[in-house]
Amino acid sequence: MNLQVDQSGKIEKTNQDTVLAFSGDAEYAILIPAKAKQQILRRLRSTKRRGKRVYLAFFAMALYHLLEGCLDRLKFVAIDIEYEGHEHDIKLMLLNLIWKKYPRYPADHITFRRVGKKSRVHKKALAVFRGEDGADKILTPDDFMGPFIRK
Repeated sequence: MNLQVDQSGKIEKTNQDTVLAFSGDAEYAILIPAKAKQQILRRLRSTKRRGKRVYLAFFAMALYHLLEGCLDRLKFVAIDIEYEGHEHDIKLMLLNLIWKKYPRYPADHITFRRVGKKSRVHKKALAVFRGEDGADKILTPDDFMGPFIRK
């Protein structure tokens, strides 16, 4: 399975929802409501994460939630560059989450590149963000507990 990933509505904009979507051999989108983001960010900050690292960790966790159902079939994923210059950090955080369930998952199956505004994945993420299409899953703060954030 080969996929592209895009985000609509930045994680750090806590007054609006965030959507992450993938498209390619399949399509799927998750929605993180603004109120849930605010609670998740408070919990992340309570774990001593500060500054931009809070948003990078949150983004990596959201990517994991987006991809977790297809990791056993995922051969290649191209993630849109959302936090330029931090791709390596995000990839490491994402891989650390993946390796808990799939210890042999190849790091080279994940890459970052611009996906473009005309791509199917961008259109999917934007349609869910605007409410023109429904999300496949709506995440809650509890989805980020356990292996992600300790209570």
